Amino acid sequence: MSHIGLPQAVDCPIWAKWTAEMKSNQQLSNGMRIAHITRVTLCLASLLALLLAPGDASQISTKIDTPNPSGDQVSAADQQVADGGPKLTIEEALELAEKYSPILQGASSQVQGARAAIQTASSFLNPRIYTYQGRQSARIVANPGVPGLLQQYGVTQSIELPNVRRTRIRVADLGRMSSEIGVSAVRLAVRADVKRTFYEVLRRREEISHAEENLHILEDLRRRTGVQVNVGEAAKLELTRAEAEIAIGQNTVKAARLLYVAGLSALRAAVSAPLAENVFPEGSLNTSITLPALDKARTDMLANHPVMVQARTEVERARAQMDSEKAQRLPEFTLDASYAIQPDLRYSQFGFSLPVPLVNRRKGPIAEAAAGITRSEAELNQHRLELTAALESAYGQYLVADQQVKSFESGALRQANSAVEAAQAAYRLGARGIIEVLDAQRVLQRVRGDLLDAQYERENALINLQELGAVR
Repeated sequence: MSHIGLPQAVDCPIWAKWTAEMKSNQQLSNGMRIAHITRVTLCLASLLALLLAPGDASQISTKIDTPNPSGDQVSAADQQVADGGPKLTIEEALELAEKYSPILQGASSQVQGARAAIQTASSFLNPRIYTYQGRQSARIVANPGVPGLLQQYGVTQSIELPNVRRTRIRVADLGRMSSEIGVSAVRLAVRADVKRTFYEVLRRREEISHAEENLHILEDLRRRTGVQVNVGEAAKLELTRAEAEIAIGQNTVKAARLLYVAGLSALRAAVSAPLAENVFPEGSLNTSITLPALDKARTDMLANHPVMVQARTEVERARAQMDSEKAQRLPEFTLDASYAIQPDLRYSQFGFSLPVPLVNRRKGPIAEAAAGITRSEAELNQHRLELTAALESAYGQYLVADQQVKSFESGALRQANSAVEAAQAAYRLGARGIIEVLDAQRVLQRVRGDLLDAQYERENALINLQELGAVR
């Protein structure tokens, strides 16, 4: 944003001549002052014509560097704000986050665990092998047995019912699907966090630019006021006011730089990747799109958002768990085969064993599964309400912020700039004091700050809509 700069006494020969004339007037007699005042009036008229010429005024205007409170030393905040480090775009930040984010890595490990759970559910029961060994001794009977070594070997194998195995694998597979969908939901959250911190840094850097530009204007105004005070054209109170405004402006610049450094630290944490100390995020807050209809956005979100898809998958998983518990009510039988060696004979046996479900019919596990279905359905409804409310809030926030941005850009900002230019011109002519110029400058800074806030709020609302899946 450009403003009409105030001329410096050292750069304007007409102004220097007028100042010298005013100083010499204090030493002249009353008779000669009339002639000098006439010449001064002509010089002032020439100066006014020069200031009112847009082309010449832009040439006279000079850029005043912000004084460094620490002298020749440059703070770490200044080094990080400087546009000299490696550039970082939003696309590069998102790629780094997907590569290095520990949150995404943790979600991916859950998927690996869920896939391993499918292998566990698909595995068969191992057979059991047993052996017995002892001695046989003869009793004093009519036909005693032959004493000697007794040996017995056997194997048992539990047989799962097909329905039990199938439902168990189904539960594990739905768990894997839920974990994979959960990774998509985590990815959306991580990307949204990176975008918020990225645009927060852009916002803070723009605040620094506004504060420094305001400080430059105040410094220029202070120098002009100092010249007027020296020649007796203004009271010293005017200079005190200008110096107070400069002190406030310097503190504003420092606060903006500290906020920038804090935002940059938050960006590093969100990206979770090693970034250069003087990294320079590059982007713009002027993103504006045409939103789809709210009903269409709501329908698409409820149908495709990973949170909703995961919640529906959890409902199916709970129902599959119920089927699995019911299938386990049927008893599983065990096959048994053995081979025995006695001193006088050998024999083999085959058979099976079957538990009788008389006491335990798995009422407890079935009731737990039923409660799980109720809980998962309630969570699905809760997610539906939360996402719908978040969508309506973000949708309205975007519309309001976008309207504010357009209103500021088309009306308030132009009016504030015009007020500053008019106040500066009137101050040069002596029609207004420094208070009017400072007030107009404060209004301009407030309008620019409100515009920047509205731009960030619009970008934040757009990020929320993207996280909700309402826009791409």
